[in-house]
Amino acid sequence: LQERDVEELLAKCHPLGMFDSIATLAVAANMRELYRLVLVDTPLAPYFSNNISSDDLDEMDERNIEIMRNTLYKAYLEDFYHFCRSLGGATGTIMTEMLEFEADRRAISITINSLDTELTREDRMDLYSQFGVLDRQGHVALAKCQDYDEVCGALEPYIEFKNITSKLSRYGEGPMLDKLFYEEEVKKLCLSFEMQFHYAVFYAFLKLKEQE
Repeated sequence: LQERDVEELLAKCHPLGMFDSIATLAVAANMRELYRLVLVDTPLAPYFSNNISSDDLDEMDERNIEIMRNTLYKAYLEDFYHFCRSLGGATGTIMTEMLEFEADRRAISITINSLDTELTREDRMDLYSQFGVLDRQGHVALAKCQDYDEVCGALEPYIEFKNITSKLSRYGEGPMLDKLFYEEEVKKLCLSFEMQFHYAVFYAFLKLKEQE
């Protein structure tokens, strides 16, 4: 869609996301055609139809693409979370805990990455997942943040993030935040292997392989 070679882009696609009609990407001249010709017949269709408007498809600058990506991932994450909760048992307990951490990590990352940008408080709130340790009050506090110190202050009431925020306030850098969350995520994923007779280990295994 941005005059990139389709074959080059297909080579970079994740193999788990490949499907038969992906070759028709080459005939799509814009995002609206891409949805009509390709995405409408894939499992992604409901996420686009329920969360992306026609205007969004027409306005495809870099900022809107990033907002669209986060909007779609939020919808997917919430669906996955509710599905895991419905399973119950050890699988439901472990998966919901890991997904809640992912939702909180995304909310904090979105906040920090949008500092000094045109993204409004309302835009941030729309991108936060509606579950996690960070409740509505925590999301409101994050949405108001204008610098790193305010982000640390918004997270201070949550003991789950004390270890991360103490180091974040010391270094105050985005890359350091990513590293801290990476380390914490790996710990949680490894802990899932200490329980028996649940399916969360498959999710943890794939996530750990992604981190290699």
